[in-house]
Order: sequence, then structure tokens, then C-alpha cells
Amino acid sequence: MQTIRLDSLRLQPHHRVLDLGCGEGRHALAAYWFGTAREVVAVDVSQRDVLTARSRRGDFPLQDQDKNLHIFVADGLRLPFADNSFDVVICSEVLEHIPDYHAMLEEAQRILTPGGILAVSVPRAWPERICWWLSAAYHQVEGGHIRIFKTKALRDEIEHLGFRPFLQHGAHALHVPYWWLRCLFWRRGADFAPVRWYHRLLVWDLMCHPHLTRALDSLLNPFMGKSVAIYFTKDVM
Repeated sequence: MQTIRLDSLRLQPHHRVLDLGCGEGRHALAAYWFGTAREVVAVDVSQRDVLTARSRRGDFPLQDQDKNLHIFVADGLRLPFADNSFDVVICSEVLEHIPDYHAMLEEAQRILTPGGILAVSVPRAWPERICWWLSAAYHQVEGGHIRIFKTKALRDEIEHLGFRPFLQHGAHALHVPYWWLRCLFWRRGADFAPVRWYHRLLVWDLMCHPHLTRALDSLLNPFMGKSVAIYFTKDVM
């Protein structure tokens, strides 16, 4: 399930890509399997997630054996990389978890080459507020969301760091009702029948890509997408 669109990252064979806060590696692995960049690096502070991402490396055959993928534990606030060392940085569904998210954005700015691309996604504010209203546990669990971003405010903040936005879109509109159901019945758990049935629908949609749900998702994403993705280029000084 991709929130950031690979075809919007303008990947080139010589590029280095960093998935910052990679979680279980969905964007890093997609860039490795299906992108054109020769090197993909993925980092996360969670050793468990890093091990999971590494275990999935062989899920798809890799036709171009010259590609490199590196996945390891690192602190996103103090990245072990030189200035201007990556052409693309992906930071998807991360900033809402980080107390000092400003420092992470500054690190992304530091390691990106001039003219490089930063792709950021965060939960859309109004569906997220409903989740918080339906269940305090949703955002109070360990590693949960600690803030709700207003899209324009975040976009402006990143611009002030020396970036220029060039694309914005919503994603995963069909996931919004699932999380509302999950929050409404939080105490009953993910196996409660309505939650379980809707989850099965989402898995079916992900695996089969039926035209009806794809069209519905595209229609709803601009205003109801669970996530908002924004793409920037770093200013060339």
C-alpha cells in the first residue's frame, strides 16, 4: 500500500533514495523493486520494524541485480549521513509520531542535494480529529499519533526550510471508515465483526484492484483521503 507515488519522485538511475522512518519498509521496498534508483536506504528507530522490513526483501524477484538496498536502525533526528548525500527523501506517516518533528525536517533538508525531492505524508486533519474524538486510546497507545497537522501549516513550515511544493494529493479514502469503525469499537478489538469485515474489504481491494473501488477511492481522495501527501524540491542556492 503506497501513500507516496513513486512516479512523482522523478527517480533516475544514479539517484540515492532515503526512506526516513521506514516502518516495515513499504516505500523503501517499492522503490527497490519497482523504481529506477540504484540505491535505496531505509532507516527507522524501531529495531522490530527494521527486522520486518529486512525479512520482506525477497518477497518479489529483483530483475536488476545492480540495485542496492540497505535497511538499518538510526535516529531520524541525528542521521548518520553527510550533507547533500541523497536525491530523494521519503517521510511518510512519520511526523505525527515525533515530538521534535522540526528536527527531523531539518535533517531531511541537510542531507538532500539541492534540487532534490522531499515527499511527506501525514494524516488528514478532519478524519483524524474524528478518530481522536471516538477513541482516546487510538492516539494514546505507545507509538501513537501525538499531533494533528493542518496541511497548509505543515506545507508552509516546510517551505520556510527552503523547499518549494510542486504536488499534493490525498490517499486511502476507503481506509477512513475502517479507522472510524476501529475507534468506535476500540474496546472490542480489531476482530469485532464490523471492523473485521471492513478490513477484509480493504484487503480484497488491495489485492484485486477492482475498477469500482479504485474509481471511488480516486473520487474521494481529494477531500477525504486518510493521508495527505506533499512533494517538494529543495531550493538550489
